[in-house]
Amino acid sequence: MAEVQQDQACGSDENPLLAARPPATDPITYLTIVEYNLSEANLPVLHEVLQDAELTSTIGWDLIHPLLPLLPASEECLQDIASKGNPRECILKVTEALRILEFEERQETDDEEDGAEEGEKKRKIPEIEVGQSSTSPGLSRTILPPLPVLKFEILLDVLATLHRRVKTKYPSRFLSTSLQAALVAFNRATTNIDELTLSAIKFFKTLSGTKRPHLPPRRSSGNLLRTRTNQSEPDPEAQSEAPDNEETMLANRLLQSFITHILEDYVLSLTSDDDVPGLSWSSRLMEKYEPQRTPNKPNYRKYADRFADDEDLTGRTAILGQVVALTQDLGLETEDLMKTVLDAELEKRGVPGTEDEPPTSAEDIPLSRTGSILLLTARSVKQELYASAKDDELSSINIFPQHATILSNFVGALGPQTVGLEPEALLDTILALGLIALEQNNVGEPKDDEAFAQYLQTISLVSANTPSPSLRGHAHYLTTTVLRSHPHDLVRLTFIRDTLEHCPYENLKASAVSWLKGETLEANSPQAQSQAEDGETNIFATPVALSTVAPFLWPDLTNRYSSLDNDIAEAWMQFRQEIGFYVAALNFYYLLLQAKQLHDSLGIKGLQLDQYISPLKKVASRFQEELNAGGEKFDLEGESLEQAKADVGLLEKVIEWVEGAAKRA
Repeated sequence: MAEVQQDQACGSDENPLLAARPPATDPITYLTIVEYNLSEANLPVLHEVLQDAELTSTIGWDLIHPLLPLLPASEECLQDIASKGNPRECILKVTEALRILEFEERQETDDEEDGAEEGEKKRKIPEIEVGQSSTSPGLSRTILPPLPVLKFEILLDVLATLHRRVKTKYPSRFLSTSLQAALVAFNRATTNIDELTLSAIKFFKTLSGTKRPHLPPRRSSGNLLRTRTNQSEPDPEAQSEAPDNEETMLANRLLQSFITHILEDYVLSLTSDDDVPGLSWSSRLMEKYEPQRTPNKPNYRKYADRFADDEDLTGRTAILGQVVALTQDLGLETEDLMKTVLDAELEKRGVPGTEDEPPTSAEDIPLSRTGSILLLTARSVKQELYASAKDDELSSINIFPQHATILSNFVGALGPQTVGLEPEALLDTILALGLIALEQNNVGEPKDDEAFAQYLQTISLVSANTPSPSLRGHAHYLTTTVLRSHPHDLVRLTFIRDTLEHCPYENLKASAVSWLKGETLEANSPQAQSQAEDGETNIFATPVALSTVAPFLWPDLTNRYSSLDNDIAEAWMQFRQEIGFYVAALNFYYLLLQAKQLHDSLGIKGLQLDQYISPLKKVASRFQEELNAGGEKFDLEGESLEQAKADVGLLEKVIEWVEGAAKRA
């Protein structure tokens, strides 16, 4: 039918897109002809056609979907439609395109693959190399991102133009639809997150009217193709009545909510093979607060230097800085962020692929809770790391109850077994807030001893479970410092004993040994002894503390490895997990044996550890014998075999030290 219509409408040589223009055909027929003849070669002609504002207003919105596969060449035509098409109808089509935008290519069946070789070639090309554009000749060659990413960038560009044109008393109704659609698409992406985030930020700036300059693209991209030469047509359905204050507040809140959700997705997408969780706020703070803890190793680079010099990391900082500045421009108060992150109610999230009804008041629009804690921490860290930010709004928090509430809201939400397995960028954020609170001596008062223990348990589980070595260290420091802050020695002892008795993680039990050692040494220092003469004796300066923890610190191991003769590989797996705790416990005992001045006051000679040391010595010798034979039963070889030998050898050496010290005691 279209072929017949175009033959009737045009001469033999004239391009059908020109010859069939109304009034030669009616708009609906002409739209059919355009769609039938749409190709990259015809885009310059279509661009000429779309200069007719009346025609573009009638058919432009129906061309948005067909033009997207022809990007980047079709961008100028899409901008024609954004400038001259019916803005309300076009917004609906653009948001529809965003909702169905797929970043992962669909896998085709064998039947679908037949006859689709050209499409297959396109799918395999991750990036588009562009020379001279058919609609914008003379541009230098550039590399564009994958087509779905390019679609997202240009759809947001088009959407921004459309929103500037709409004149209505209730702009929030259009804004709500657009922002939700943009988030649906953004949430679906798994690659090119930097480019998508920069596009979202640019879109946000345009809608909010913020005058801050745009960040430069992270690489040569399609932004080079984009020129704005079109004169936008007025809204044909414009309303003369301006939005009232309530509507303005509503639109502002929508933008605030949007940027917090974008920030959440961006930061949680950040990964690193070099232990840089998110923005590494915790590590950078610790380098400032506790410089003596910075590893003194050859070629070690401080986190501050890495974020100053590495292009990828400086890019993270630049994007984060833009978002922080934009939220301040938009009036997002720190108090509002604090209220959001401390709200114990589960964050309400919509059903994927659906959209909420437009809100009726600003109070109905939630901020992203994760985005809010990221912003709150970014503002706090900025005050700590940069002298120029000292006069900014203060946002300090206390460990109790605020940081404890944040922990319960964000960590272990899916159950205790998930504590420490949250996104590393989120854990870094939470730990940074705790480190700032400690540095400012904002410990506060726990509601009761149970609340105190719960906080320590959660933080200590983070130190045991998170894969990031730097975060494990910061969580251990936070646990240790908060534990030592409690004024009552019995509460501190109770937590240490409970960890040794009930904790299933051997590395955390080894941490408990270090807490016990620190308490013991401090309580028995000359200064503490002189203070004790004027008051109550610290429980760690008496035999009570050691006798309380001894059954769990140095347990009876007589039957611990009963499966050794039947299944030595299974026994080895158990032993391998526990060897670090054994070494820590024996080292502490050796320290006590060496400190003869403590023997009487702590009752060291009364400790009977033969039921612990003898079975351990026997088991270690048996495993070392198997390792020296090649470790085949343990499925070990190469470096892992040598490491296992060294670990067992260290344990045997410490046992030898302990036995020697015990004889001399």
